[in-house]
Amino acid sequence: MSDTANSVVSVGIAGLGRAGWGIHVPTLEAMKEKYRVVAVYDPNQDRQADARARLGCRTYPEFTGMLADDGVELIVLATPSHLHAGMAIEALRAGKHVIVEKPFAANLDSADRMIQAARDTGKILTGSQNYRYVADFLKIREVIATGVLGRIVQIRINWHWFRRRWDWQTLKEFGGGSLNNDGSHALDQALLLMGDAEPTVFCHMESTSLSAGDADDHVKVVLKAPGAPVIDMEFSNAVAYPQEMWLVMGTQGGLAGSHTELRWKYFDPSAVPPRVVSREPTPDRSYNREQLPWVEEKCELKEGHRESNHRLYGDLYATLREGAPLAVTAESIRRQIAVLERCRELSPV
Repeated sequence: MSDTANSVVSVGIAGLGRAGWGIHVPTLEAMKEKYRVVAVYDPNQDRQADARARLGCRTYPEFTGMLADDGVELIVLATPSHLHAGMAIEALRAGKHVIVEKPFAANLDSADRMIQAARDTGKILTGSQNYRYVADFLKIREVIATGVLGRIVQIRINWHWFRRRWDWQTLKEFGGGSLNNDGSHALDQALLLMGDAEPTVFCHMESTSLSAGDADDHVKVVLKAPGAPVIDMEFSNAVAYPQEMWLVMGTQGGLAGSHTELRWKYFDPSAVPPRVVSREPTPDRSYNREQLPWVEEKCELKEGHRESNHRLYGDLYATLREGAPLAVTAESIRRQIAVLERCRELSPV
């Protein structure tokens, strides 16, 4: 089927679990003018029946069956993490475009094989990095770009929870763990905030008694590169007092907040007297003090992740139907996979 035969993109979803059923199905349902789910693959018969009832689509108990369906143009890979590379390469070679749930690949070699398959076939390969489109991240990039915060010295990103888990994502054999589950989003944002610099990586990971499986559930990552802010990240299930997600430190101000609210304050250096270093004791034997002319702003963010998913798929549609450059390239995600792999090398669990 020609990619331009119909303005609506025909989609096949592989995997009807949390991401496939809970994220991709409702997103695509809400974008009927651009996408239509025509087929699904899942070995679970109950899930197949759910899809037929809700979507009126064709269902396949085998992935190869959906790949042979000429009516499917785009494959959404929402299967367990360790299956992503093999299934993506199969789909590309079957002539399908592919969008892969996070984590994109288990390691750098797998990511490179996926990228090469896309080049060989001329098909689109992208990832579901919807956190590039969340309202808080977009606003933070906007504020930083204005320059009001000065040079950004450090950015802290916290994904804090206190929770016990016992599902498949607590197992290393399935690509589970907080680094893959949470870090694949936060690291993606961090690398965009750092620019093109290739970072030096520090990582500490461990598996605590809060998880039933053997995968990591407490992770500390620090990225550092010349000319870029230090990025300090934590992804942990062992935080009984969660800290705010965002803290941006700059030479003229800072920003803090969460998915739902951001606040930032800054001052104009030209509005204060120049600093002249003094070697004399301070008059009151204390520290230097001054009143800075702070400007304070804040915004409430009412959007949820629904809108970020729509932006992601909106950009993908523009590539598939209108010839726009691919917004989320596999090569940009490869940088994230390289950092994830380095973390596992530095702190094996």
